[in-house]
Parts: sequence; C-alpha cells; structure tokens
Amino acid sequence: MAARRTAVLGAVLTLLGAPVLAACSGGSEDDVRAAAQAFLDDWTGGDTGAAAAGTTDPDAAGALLEQTAGDLPGATLAAELGDVTVEDATATVGWTATWDLAAAPDWTYDARLELREAEEAWEVVARPTLVHPELGEGQRLQLTRALPERAAITDATGAPVFAPTEVVNVGVDPGQVTDLPALAAALSAATGIPAEDITADVQAAPPGQFVPVITLRRPQFEAIRAQVYDLPGAVFPTDTRLLAPSPRFASALLGRVGDATAEVIEETTVDGVAAYAAGDQLGLSGLQRAFQEQLTGTPGFTVSVVSTDESTGDSGREVAAVEPVPGRPVRTPIVPALQVAADGAVATQPLPTHLVAVRPGTGEILAVASNEAAAAGNALTGQYPPGSSMKAITATALLSAGGLTPDTPVACPATTVVEGREFENQDRFDLGTVPFTEALAQSCNTTFIQAGLQLPDDALAAAAASYGVGSDWQLPVGVFSGSVPADSTGTTKAANAIGQGQVLMSPAAMALVAAGIASGTPAAPVEVVGADPAGAAPAGPGQEVLDRLRPMMRQVVLGGTATELADRGEVHGKTGTAEFGTNTPPDAHGWFMGYRLGGPQGDVAFAVLVEGGGSSSTAVAVTDAFLGAVG
Repeated sequence: MAARRTAVLGAVLTLLGAPVLAACSGGSEDDVRAAAQAFLDDWTGGDTGAAAAGTTDPDAAGALLEQTAGDLPGATLAAELGDVTVEDATATVGWTATWDLAAAPDWTYDARLELREAEEAWEVVARPTLVHPELGEGQRLQLTRALPERAAITDATGAPVFAPTEVVNVGVDPGQVTDLPALAAALSAATGIPAEDITADVQAAPPGQFVPVITLRRPQFEAIRAQVYDLPGAVFPTDTRLLAPSPRFASALLGRVGDATAEVIEETTVDGVAAYAAGDQLGLSGLQRAFQEQLTGTPGFTVSVVSTDESTGDSGREVAAVEPVPGRPVRTPIVPALQVAADGAVATQPLPTHLVAVRPGTGEILAVASNEAAAAGNALTGQYPPGSSMKAITATALLSAGGLTPDTPVACPATTVVEGREFENQDRFDLGTVPFTEALAQSCNTTFIQAGLQLPDDALAAAAASYGVGSDWQLPVGVFSGSVPADSTGTTKAANAIGQGQVLMSPAAMALVAAGIASGTPAAPVEVVGADPAGAAPAGPGQEVLDRLRPMMRQVVLGGTATELADRGEVHGKTGTAEFGTNTPPDAHGWFMGYRLGGPQGDVAFAVLVEGGGSSSTAVAVTDAFLGAVG
C-alpha cells in the first residue's frame, strides 16, 4: 500500500493586479532581464520580502510567495531565465522553474514573468501566474506525495513474508479521561506498558491529541479487549501495517517496518537531501532497513491547482505528476516450516532462548528464532561462552593433530589440576579410561583439558577458523562469528578447551560450525539469496578429520548427553553447559549444537542457546521440540 502525505497549503489568495519589479528603466532588454533576475534571486534565496518589494503589489506578492512556500513545504527553488520580450512599457521573461521537493523527485516547468516599467524601475506584475502558469486568483497549489507499495521480502520459495495486516492502536483521548491514575493502571496491567509512562505522556499531550500506548495485532488486542475496551478515555483506532506472520518471525534477521524515525531518514539523506520523510513506512531494522532503498522504491507526487476556499469542495486540477518507482524484492533463504517450528520450540522456554538453523553446504540461514523473554538480536550477534558445545571444535583440533583417534583410550578422572586450579567434570563423575568417542559423548571436561593442553597454543583457534569462527563476514545484518584466542596459555588455555575462558560464540556462529561439520564444506553465511558472498568460504579441517568426528557426535545422541534426541532421526551434536557470572555456584547457559541428516526439510544444522538454562538439558529439550515440529 502506498504511503501518502498531503501538504495542504495556505490561506485565501486574492491578488490585486498592477505593475511590476525593479531594474533600471529605459526599456532595454538588459534592464528587464536584470529586474527579473533580481526578483528570482531573492525568491530562490528565500528572501520573499525582498522579492515581493520588487513587484507591482508587495503585499499581494508577499502573500503569494509565502503561500507557495507552505504549498510546497521544505522545497527549494532554482530558476533559469529564458527569452526576454519588450514592448514599450511592458515585457515578458520566460524562465524555467525547478523545485527540489522534499523527499520527492524534482518538479520542473516553464513559466513567464510579466513586467511593467514604472517611473524608475521595471517591476514584476503580482499575479498568481508568476508562480505557475495555471495558477489563478483564489487558487493555491496542492502537493500530494506518494510512495509505491513496498517491495516484498520473500522466503526461500519466493513467497512474500510480510503482508498488510490489521492492527489496533491502543491509546488515550485526554478529553475523555475521568480518572487518569486508574486508566493508566488498567492499561498497564493489560499491555505491560509502565503506568507512569502512560500518565506522563497523557499529561504532556496537547488537548485533543491522540496519545498512543501500544500497537497490537488484532488477535493480541482481542486477548485484552475485555480489560480495556470500556475504560473512560481509552480509544482504539485501527490501521494497516506491513507485518510478518507473527511478531517474532525471524525478527532479528528480517527486521520490521514502521513509521520513519529521524535516524532512518538520516541514513537516506545525501548532500542534505532526504529520500524519505516523516510519516513514511520504512524499514526500521534488519533486512528491511539494510535494503531500504531497494525495497521502498522512489516516491512520486502530484501537484494540483485547487481553490483556497475549502467550502467549495473543489477537487482541483492536476498540473503535474511523477509516478512513484516501485522497489525490488529481496529474497531470503528462510524456510517458513523451519521458522515456525523454531518459533514454537523457543516458546516452550520461559528463559531467554534462541535457535538458529543453517543449510549445510550453502551457509543459508533457514530460521532465526528468539522467544519473548530474549533480545532477538542476540541470536545473531550475542557473545556467550559456549561451554562444552565447544568440544566439537576442540575435538577437531585434537583429531587434526594426529595424536588421537575416536578409539584412542583416554583418561577421564573426576578432576584435574592446572597451575593450581582445579577443574572438574559435572557432578565430579569419573569414567576411568574410555575411548575418546565416549569422552566426547559423556562430555568429559578433564579429558579435553588434559589433551588440549598438549596442543600448540594456536591449534584451537586454527580449528575454529577452519569453520569460519572469527571471520569478518560482510553481511547486511551483522553476525558475531565467534572469538577464540590463539595465544592463551595455562589455566586460560585449559578453560578454552571446554568453551570457558576467553572463548565466545553466538548461536549463529555455532550453527555455522555444525553446518560445516555436516557438509564437509563450510560456507560463508547467506542472508539474502543472490547477494555478494559474505566472504571466502572457510577451508574446513579436512575430510579425514570430519569422517572421524561425525560418528563421535552421533554417539552423543545415541548414548551420551543428548539421548532425548535419539528418536528424532539421524541427529549428530554436542551439548554444552557454560558457566558465567560471579554467583556461587555459578549460573550457566544451556547449549546444543548439531545437525540432522534427511527429514522433510533436508539436511539442517542448528544451534540452541537457553540463557541461564542451568544445564544443556534445557537446550536439548528445545531441540527436541524443534525437530519434532519439523517432522
């Protein structure tokens, strides 16, 4: 739907005809040209008083020029003189007007100035035609600016994700309020908006002004309707917005559309000229913002001549028009079935929870989900210790070094000490000596610390980089690719091996690692189909390493810490419990990263993070809900 803004301009215009503007007398073309140029220079320079003073009727001309400024708000005028014709004491000067309209294409037309010779100067005749050749007395210009219908952001199939959707603007009419504290408290209880904010906004609003509280989709409003509908002063005008299927549908990636903010308008301003204006529906975040101009298109306009007397009902006569230029769609790799499944899965958790799904082999981001408790952007840009989910990368480094194979016997004591610091397994379990595969399946911290300390200091960072961790991806919506230091030693190096210490990951980064393991060909992330690559594809650790690592990750599901997923198809993965903060005992995030081969949506890699989840079991439960919903 095109967004439109009509500039309604001015007051009643009654011009008194009579003689003209300044220039030296004598009847020469040069004198006429000088007078016309002086008038136009003052007008285009913004000094309408000086321009009007050089006309046959300064009062009428001043009113005309001021009205035109209101008729074309924010516009600036450039003028170019043309032919000059002099006949005795009268003259005409052709000129070309070019209006640089605010947030609209230029408007150019040819016009004429009439001049008369006074005693000592030439003066411009104060008639409406000096503004536009079709403008008459008692008339004004009316500018209507329009955006084209916003182009679609589409899913992987090319179907539009966003659609015009009815919304209800819950707000307050101050003139109808009988008890503001009670109204604010009731609205707050229903919407979650602080009562003190509602009160302050109503008290600050001018009389008669609608005070918005919250905008809700129709189903959301119906859920609170009984609580708010009969409150004195509460009002509920409806509107249509361009919305995704649900409020949090891939919101971190796709973003949202809403009323243009000053910040967003500034982004489209070049050399002081804004492409868009307040009131436009623009992308405020995500891909909607990153591809603003491509999606929004170019505004158009119409200019009409209408009566200054609104009581006439004059609909006007169009004198100029430029059609808006439609934008172009942006196609994403989002798979709706996966996105809906991911949204449903994270909603099962009351704690902040994120899930990112990626296509192995292509790096295409298939779903990005965060529940209401979470800051949605953290699915892509959050920086968290990955805990034992990092062991998939540590195992890559150990297998690459050649000292271990999946069957190599390794010690898994309850504790190990590094430089005086004791590290322990969860609940201090002790497996004795087991194959390396079992140490990964049971998430044996001590095994990975002891083995990891034998690696070169940069080996863990190199293994991570082979999956793209630490890459500076060039993406329209930023992704934190992870951080693994290459120079850690001692206790920090030990902690890094089990995803603590100085290691940080985002859910998106871990999903990309899982995708690289699944496919054997790690890929740069893809947010927009057909866009320039985000960077060079990571090298990967090599086929021999991956052939050994994958069965180890399968055993995590078949007989290790993620057996809850054993009936969800061919799932491989690694659980993680990541301690953080200063509490005793420490708080912990829950992680699961992995992939499933086959299934209705093909091979899918994913990572789940439950912030403060306490253990990996919360993330495994979310993963189970996700895979169960996918089928």
